[in-house]
Amino acid sequence: MKKTLSIIALSVIGFGMVSCKKENKETAAGTETAVTPADSAAITAPVPMGDSASAAPVAEQTAATANASKQPLTTVALSESNFDFGKIKKGEKVQHVYEITNTGSSPLIISEVKPGCGCTVPDFTKEPIMPGKKGKITLHFDSTNFDGNVSKFADVFANVEKMPIKLTFTANIQP
Repeated sequence: MKKTLSIIALSVIGFGMVSCKKENKETAAGTETAVTPADSAAITAPVPMGDSASAAPVAEQTAATANASKQPLTTVALSESNFDFGKIKKGEKVQHVYEITNTGSSPLIISEVKPGCGCTVPDFTKEPIMPGKKGKITLHFDSTNFDGNVSKFADVFANVEKMPIKLTFTANIQP
């Protein structure tokens, strides 16, 4: 029984890593499903039979949400939430900076930025962003394993009411 659970857990983990290698037509067309706070009950449901390997991502997301929600809420404005890199050569590594402005009265604290795929690496302002001030979220994308049109996202966890904030980008990968 434990051997079967181990195989299933490794398969799920392996599938998650492979899913980043090839882009299917639906994802390329931008039909990824967003997880909303209302869906979080389904995400945080207990994992049967103590399968801790598959529970780890759920625990990380729950921790990020909890850390952000412990702070007083504030409001934000983004310079943009979607960016198009246009045509880029396969294997090229590109990045884009999203500017976030704290429009509320409490300090903005970004607790985590979680990309939807291992091909995207985030970097963000770690210190509190005071009211009226700006912070940055940079998404670095490696196009090595992609061809054609791609659409990617990252979820930003912060002390705002509607969390996570979804940042997206698209690119057309040329050979």
